[in-house]
Order: sequence, then C-alpha cells, then structure tokens
Amino acid sequence: MSSHRGHALRRGRCSLPGHGYLITAVTQDRRRWFEDTANARAAARSFYADSVALEAETLAFVVMPDHVHWLLILNGDLSEAVRRYKSLVTHQVGARLWQRGFHDHGLRREEDLRRVARYIVANPLRAGLVDNILDYPYWDAVWL
Repeated sequence: MSSHRGHALRRGRCSLPGHGYLITAVTQDRRRWFEDTANARAAARSFYADSVALEAETLAFVVMPDHVHWLLILNGDLSEAVRRYKSLVTHQVGARLWQRGFHDHGLRREEDLRRVARYIVANPLRAGLVDNILDYPYWDAVWL
C-alpha cells in the first residue's frame, strides 16, 4: 500500500473508548499466510493477548487466509490496538506479513453488534471455504 493510501485510511479516524469498531487488516500482497494452521492459530490467539486487551475488548473475529476481521470495543487508542495485534502476530509467525494500515468502521449506536458479528463470522461461508461455519476453526464471538 502506498503511503498516500495509508494516509487516506487514517483521515477522519478517531479513537472513542467505549465505542465499537469493525477492523479489517490485510496481509502484504494478499499472501495467504493464514492457510498455514500454526499461523492461523497465532492470529486467532493474539486477539486475546494481554497487551491487546489493554487497548480493546474482542467481541468477534475471523481469520481468513489473507486478512482478518475484528469486532472490538475500544478501551484505549484504535491505532495502538491494531499495532499491538499486528506486532504480536508478526512476532509469532516470524515474518513481516501485514500490509500497512487497516480499514476501520466506527459503529454507530444504532448498529447491532450481533448483526456485525454474524457478518464477520459468516465470511468463510461466503468465501466458499466451508459449507458449515462449525467446520471453520478460526473465528469466535462472545455471544456463543
């Protein structure tokens, strides 16, 4: 991603503790790092790491082959939460795997967190990775 595009992703971004955000982080060149089981497990575990939890409470996530979706309630700074998550996964995988920046959608109060979580969790179904979401191991939601 060019620095110009990265700057465009940050324009208008604000960190509002207590608010919900949907985050999408993509691997560099869309490389399918998370087809590897160890890498996918590291990415999934990292949502619950203490260092990440200081900045954000994870409500739902899915780890796709070349990106992650993360629904969170912000405790601190949004960019710092994503930085900590990406850094932890990078360290565990042992390679630079992330595209610069991330996409965020600040949820409006009227948006239903469960509806957004269902959308996130259904990604492997829409992508044709599985026919039943229970057959896909790299997702979670607090409402289970």
